[in-house]
Amino acid sequence: MAAVATTTTLRTGGRRIPLGRIAAWVVMAAIMLITLLPFYWILRTALSANTALAAHPGDPLPVDLTSGGFERALGLQSAKEAIAQGGAGGGLKFWRYLLNSVFVSTLMTVCQILFSAMAAYAFARLRWRGRDKVFGLFLAGLRVPAIFTLLPNFVLIKQLHLVDTLLGIALPTMFMTPFAVFFLRQFFMNVPREVEEAALLDGAGKIRIFFRVMLPMASTPILTLGVLTYITSWNDYFWPLMVSYSDSSRVLTVALAIFRAQTPQTGYDWSGLMAATLIAALPMLVLFGCFARRIVSTISFTGLK
Repeated sequence: MAAVATTTTLRTGGRRIPLGRIAAWVVMAAIMLITLLPFYWILRTALSANTALAAHPGDPLPVDLTSGGFERALGLQSAKEAIAQGGAGGGLKFWRYLLNSVFVSTLMTVCQILFSAMAAYAFARLRWRGRDKVFGLFLAGLRVPAIFTLLPNFVLIKQLHLVDTLLGIALPTMFMTPFAVFFLRQFFMNVPREVEEAALLDGAGKIRIFFRVMLPMASTPILTLGVLTYITSWNDYFWPLMVSYSDSSRVLTVALAIFRAQTPQTGYDWSGLMAATLIAALPMLVLFGCFARRIVSTISFTGLK
């Protein structure tokens, strides 16, 4: 019996590990592998020679390792060099499209947070007639699918003569969204009223309380909302595709589709497209990775499910 107990102790490293925990780690490892596999395949394709991909479609390692895909995505190759490597000869104005995406995403994020915070404060802390009914009507906007608003928004943008402009891309969701108002309202409702009462005793008005007291206290949920809004606006595709027709207003997500449409005689420039996609997605992956824990804790605090 002692020998059996000793053998068991050696096998478990001096402690017993429940089978349930082992199964949970195995399932988690499998989910991580499934999640990371597409990113690896994008990197493998981006580092492969475009002319060799068709001959070795299932090779798990890069085929004829080269950085040509990244050079074409960043516009560092001439049309002659790109065609020689089996890539799209048109080239991608990557930095112009990147600047457009940064401008639109930043404008939408800053304006949406500011105006949504104002609306959320009014719904949460100010007392006025019909407040809850108006908020319920406003919140009903969450039940309207985004596809139903595309045509009315396009007509409005056209009447304002903002088609093919960066402002036309940002305007429909630049001021506020029902989700942003609801998200910040949940936080403002949890702030003790004694904080406002103390500020009122010091002679502060509602506007000063909002900017000097409530906004600094809401820095964490505002940061979380800012990250989520920035990622959403950065990844938006269909609406920018509807209203942008030239390089002056074309954002990066739309430009990638245009880049894919530039088909040389050898077929699609898959290595260049995957390289551009990886470069475009990398800032958002880093942004979310830096604030992932704060986002989860904020959502738990505000009571969202």
